[in-house]
Amino acid sequence: MVEVVNVVASGALDVELDLEAVARDLDDVVDYDPEKYPGAYVRFGGDEPLVTLYRTGKYIITGASSEAEAGQLREKFLTLLHRHGIVSAAEDAWFTVQNYVCMADMERSVNLSALAIGLGLEVTEYEPEQFPGLVYRPHDHACVLLVFATGKVVITGAQETESAEAAFAAFRDSIETLLADE
Repeated sequence: MVEVVNVVASGALDVELDLEAVARDLDDVVDYDPEKYPGAYVRFGGDEPLVTLYRTGKYIITGASSEAEAGQLREKFLTLLHRHGIVSAAEDAWFTVQNYVCMADMERSVNLSALAIGLGLEVTEYEPEQFPGLVYRPHDHACVLLVFATGKVVITGAQETESAEAAFAAFRDSIETLLADE
């Protein structure tokens, strides 16, 4: 079972923005410090997803737990911009989900050194001094799987939840085959 834990989406307003003016108009929800980062951070509440807005009118939503939540935040964001006269309509030129980050569990501990060898060194990276997990880039899936010794797996780079599920299922099958060969 794969659980979506983060949805990253992006869109474009098709208008150049003066982020200093946006930050002044929406100072209760916008944090903008161009010396630290060129984008303005828009957050409606402490634990709500983050919208990063750029001068070009492009924006990125991170931290949504579902596609529906990303869509709801998009509507709230566009409505706010329209209500304050920053955009002429509560619409954007385009909006798309870029990436799903998912979690899964092998429900068993995993020997990462043996796994790196078993899956193949050309598709794995395991340097425990640098990162505690094994990075697995399967050739037949557009996802990256971060595998931890506890059996927890983070799947990132999936553009659809189905591809994350398929990548995890294929990985789990590979593990079962490797364990059966021992």
